[in-house]
Amino acid sequence: MNSNPTIAKLQPSLSLEDVEPPKSAYLHIPFCRRRCFYCDFAVTVVGDRQQGDNSTMIQDYVDVLCQEISQESLIFPATSLNTIFFGGGTPSLLSVDQLHRILNTVDQKFGIANTAEISMEVDPGTFDQEKLQGFVDLGVNRVSLGVQAFQDHLLKLAGRSHTVDEVFAAINIIEKIGIQNWSLDLISGLPEQQLKDWEFSLKTLLNINPNHVSIYDLIVEDKTPFSRYYTPGEYPLPSEKSTTQMYRLAQQLLTQAGYEHYEISNYSKPGFQCQHNLVYWKKQPYYGFGMGAASYLQGYRLTRPRKRLDYYAWVNGDYPDDMSEFVDTTQEQLLETLMLGLRLSQGINLEDLSQQFATEVIKKIVTLLIPFYQQGLVQFLDHHHNLIQPNFHQGLIRLTDPDGFLVSNEILSTLFAELSEL
Repeated sequence: MNSNPTIAKLQPSLSLEDVEPPKSAYLHIPFCRRRCFYCDFAVTVVGDRQQGDNSTMIQDYVDVLCQEISQESLIFPATSLNTIFFGGGTPSLLSVDQLHRILNTVDQKFGIANTAEISMEVDPGTFDQEKLQGFVDLGVNRVSLGVQAFQDHLLKLAGRSHTVDEVFAAINIIEKIGIQNWSLDLISGLPEQQLKDWEFSLKTLLNINPNHVSIYDLIVEDKTPFSRYYTPGEYPLPSEKSTTQMYRLAQQLLTQAGYEHYEISNYSKPGFQCQHNLVYWKKQPYYGFGMGAASYLQGYRLTRPRKRLDYYAWVNGDYPDDMSEFVDTTQEQLLETLMLGLRLSQGINLEDLSQQFATEVIKKIVTLLIPFYQQGLVQFLDHHHNLIQPNFHQGLIRLTDPDGFLVSNEILSTLFAELSEL
């Protein structure tokens, strides 16, 4: 059997002895009961058939995923992982035995730190108390519950496979087991969603009181059912004015309730930020395993095929090499650093930026941001988080909340257009 092309490609391209191995890993579990109408992720629909060990399709995928993990471990020396994230898809369709096999492979090949954050996305209606307790017993200590709305008609319009009753049943299971570190996801801007619906969902969420909340604004992605049915800003989708009101209302209610708005779409109680996602936003290295997953290392990104059988071929070395990777240029790294860093409420450290990029680039960035600073959309702070005047040398730059976050795309577009010509 041929070795994984990751090994053949990365070894001659990077000086691995000078590379710090990633301490985070994302594992993609692509299976869903059905595809949500807004989803463009790499998923495989399995319907409502019996899942777990009785599903040959899922079992075959677990076999190949463990094979890839084993092959990838040959690249770097063993180092304990600090964060692991099971995303998808619907990872809670795995059986306890299947999850045990995957985690055991990861632990044997890389090691898992005793204090590691191990997150799993779960959907209502895909687990009972026995299964979730089994996941927890294996080390899962953070779950992200995909609720999206607290109205059955909105869930149906979005193509979700669960009901509001199943949402509360899932929350009851989480609370019975005693999982403290869990997140609840909502989506604003759904078809026919009104501001009163959104306010009801937010207040329901606050009564439930999870320690982490993710608020996503609907994006109509190409080649999804929503892209065929709807035009952004036109009925039955809410207007831009309405979605702006939804964003402001979420920010107001959640921050008043003690949540920290630590990232443009994420809120947490103190001590409950998602450590794995912070790895992405801070551009730290990470492994990606599974169909459609991406690894990131030293500006080097390797993305797996999005189709299941293509992914299987890739793991076995039988997939075209030129479809598997690209190398970030310095310009791409700069733009990605700005795009990710400005999502965070802590912003970007100018001193860190100046260690990576030329002085004239830093001056250009600050100059471009001054008009937004004058409009109250960007702030400059010292390291004690006191507001200061714009400067080119030290301190932090961040978008204001909520006004700056609301126009983040406009700010980034300005930066990208000007810096691309530099």
